[in-house]
Amino acid sequence: MFTVNAYGATSATEPLVPMTVDRREVGPHDVLIEVEYTGICHSDIHHARSDWREETYPLVPGHEIAGVVSEVGSDVTRYAVGDRVGVGCMVDSCRECVNCRKGREQYCLKGNTLTYGSLGEDGRLTQGGYSTHIVVTEDFVLRIPDGIGLDAAAPLLCAGITSYAPLRRWGAGPGKKVAVVGLGGLGHMAVKLAHAMGAEVTVLSQSLKKQDDGLRLGADHYHATSDPATFEQLAGSFDVIVNTVSARIDLDAYLSLLATDGILANVGAPAEPVSLNVFALLGGQRALAGSLIGGIRETQEMLDFCAEHRIGSEVEVIPAEKINEAYERVLASDVRYRFVIDIATLS
Repeated sequence: MFTVNAYGATSATEPLVPMTVDRREVGPHDVLIEVEYTGICHSDIHHARSDWREETYPLVPGHEIAGVVSEVGSDVTRYAVGDRVGVGCMVDSCRECVNCRKGREQYCLKGNTLTYGSLGEDGRLTQGGYSTHIVVTEDFVLRIPDGIGLDAAAPLLCAGITSYAPLRRWGAGPGKKVAVVGLGGLGHMAVKLAHAMGAEVTVLSQSLKKQDDGLRLGADHYHATSDPATFEQLAGSFDVIVNTVSARIDLDAYLSLLATDGILANVGAPAEPVSLNVFALLGGQRALAGSLIGGIRETQEMLDFCAEHRIGSEVEVIPAEKINEAYERVLASDVRYRFVIDIATLS
């Protein structure tokens, strides 16, 4: 083991504080990454505050990790010292089940190992990217292409792939009409990606206060959902709707916006249950689906796609001492569009 500086939670109710965590020594198939930037995901807040489940503390969040390889194990073949790399939401899986064999490790039937808050192969709790270094098996390390700054690349490891996967899965592209619900950390990436895929993109947001941003990022249209006329005007319009908000929405109202055979893909994760009237699905052979990040192959595909189309996340870089302030601003929707921690401020 060796010790690194970090920032983490000691309980569900206390602010995050500086701390140290132990990392395993680099094994034959491991990569040691010197972390440069880590994005703040809304799910970091949920985990730090035990919103979704009772967590074990201390807990170091962070699964949008970008940095540089500083050491590789003796059997590593994919990476070398100095490579620009990233780590997303997973650091391992069983690799044997049908889903893992198909490259869908996010749906590992035995349960994948999350970047933080899971039991690792050494029997210890995994700790995430709000830290100066992390050790990860090479199979779960992603290559960050040249042309994307590491700060703008970090959020792609969660927000990027979470938006990309449903768009690719349900055919966003030329001739398709795609709506994105919410223009936040996930939503702004969904707009950029759907635009790059060639779809006609509409943002559905509570108000028009971010309209200029939405159009700049690639949206063709922008509507306020607080206006009841929006739902009348856009009824039956969309082939795909990607819901990115982590709050309860009126599913019946949004399903009414789908064309026949349309799909509402939910990637936001509200803490409270949601409900719907099944007739909202039956009337137009509509579907309601969920999507959870992406596998390692698909995440690399997304990074390469972003490099090809010069796509990165819109970020506000902060020092570590502003993490707690950033958490409150995320909850208040006061960020455009992703906080990224400058990990050098932990050293």
